[in-house]
Amino acid sequence: MVANVLIHICCAPCATYTVEHWRAQKLEVAGLSFNPNIHPYTEHRQRLESLKTFAGSVDMPLFIPPGYDMVGFLRRVVGKEGNRCIECFRMRLSEAAVQAKDKGFDAFTTTLLISPHQKHSLLKEVGEAVGEEHGVRFLYADLRQGFSESRRMSKELGLYRQQYCGCIYSEWERYARLTIPADDSCLPPDK
Repeated sequence: MVANVLIHICCAPCATYTVEHWRAQKLEVAGLSFNPNIHPYTEHRQRLESLKTFAGSVDMPLFIPPGYDMVGFLRRVVGKEGNRCIECFRMRLSEAAVQAKDKGFDAFTTTLLISPHQKHSLLKEVGEAVGEEHGVRFLYADLRQGFSESRRMSKELGLYRQQYCGCIYSEWERYARLTIPADDSCLPPDK
């Protein structure tokens, strides 16, 4: 039986619908902001400040580990750019699993599950693997149907809405209109 869940949160707009969804399942929710992939640092800070505003507005506890480990993220992905998504998912969901276990949560999940731009089968696989590794359940739900609603909610709340995933590679791809050759982990999202 799951009574509470720690939600890894990538950004406030994705959190809007996600938090509502899990609360509708009668779960107590708390958030975790751990996103060393977000570049540049000013973007990271802007997303974090928006998330703090949102968390306060919905009375949600928010955990923010100290530091900004961009170097750790880059060390994991440099030379593996086509495989960066699996490395990024593993890094962030592992931290969520550790935090959930340490803080006594029954389960953890991620707001990444609302995005139509993410590969859900990979998120589910990584989430379940790190959950098993750390002894805490990963809750999977396909929340993509709530993506438009999350955009509407974030506009209504005046939350900062970013224009790219977060990592330096996705920023480059977005603004230079380039694509890094991908392996299976960064293929287009599942249908």
